[in-house]
Amino acid sequence: MDHSGHGMMHMDMPPFTLGRALQFSSEPFFMVGCLLGLALYGWGVVRLRRRGDAWPVGRVIAFALGVLSVALMMCTKLNDYGMVMFSVHMVQHMVISMLSPILILLGAPVTLTLRALPAAGRGRKGPRELLVALLHSRYMRIITHPAFTIPMFIASLYALYFTPLFDFLMESRTGHIAMMVHFLAVGLVFFWPIMGVDPGPHRPGYVMRMLELFAGMPFHAFFGIALMMASEPMIGTYMHPPASLGIDALDDQKAGGGIAWAFSEIPSVLVLLALVFQWYRSEQRQARRSDRAADRDGDKELAAYNAYLASLDARSR
Repeated sequence: MDHSGHGMMHMDMPPFTLGRALQFSSEPFFMVGCLLGLALYGWGVVRLRRRGDAWPVGRVIAFALGVLSVALMMCTKLNDYGMVMFSVHMVQHMVISMLSPILILLGAPVTLTLRALPAAGRGRKGPRELLVALLHSRYMRIITHPAFTIPMFIASLYALYFTPLFDFLMESRTGHIAMMVHFLAVGLVFFWPIMGVDPGPHRPGYVMRMLELFAGMPFHAFFGIALMMASEPMIGTYMHPPASLGIDALDDQKAGGGIAWAFSEIPSVLVLLALVFQWYRSEQRQARRSDRAADRDGDKELAAYNAYLASLDARSR
């Protein structure tokens, strides 16, 4: 579909209201993708339960909310309004690149897949073995490394919106879908090493993860501020909104900038909470492991330390 086709479709769009924006509007690619994601995840959980293995309900809820947040952005009239209103597009971008990935990752889909898929047997390679090989591949090490993820996360804002690339992608439905898929993918690879529950090739310590998280966020805020401070519309696609919307392009851009600026705080808080919780849990597990080891070897370490103190005491006399 070309740009003029889009224009025709949006000529008589009524002014934006939340009620209108949340009406269903089919976007087949995302509709099928979301349904497939939920179905496969459900299959994995059922398979585990039948085997007698537990799978946390919290993970199921997080994953479902993550997929539904994508559906809400892409399979409602929000998506139609996002084609003509920059502020609505910015909501889509922020949710799909920063909120949906966090929720999906908290659902631990890779761990579920690894546990649900059967092993292929000695010497053979099935889907499970291929997934393990991919997780350990050099390619995965590169695309989940902060030297790749942080610049990519930042470039998704600056290189896209402040160059002709954005207008080019918005000229067709395919370009628009590709851009949204890119936002989701970048969000997933950025947040996966930081707070994903799944195994991954790059898994730094908790302090490094927090630094990675905060390395990307100021750029988000600056991007929003740049849009809010602009004295003229900067993005071609949104320069001439349909008259029926009754909006001013510059005001709409400033609203979009405000959304980008404010939204950078939300994932930071969410991820920070998840990280602190994971850190606390891992410390507890470590303490339990130490206790079990002490029980097994009769506190050998403590006995050795006491003996060492006794020997020092004897020497000092």
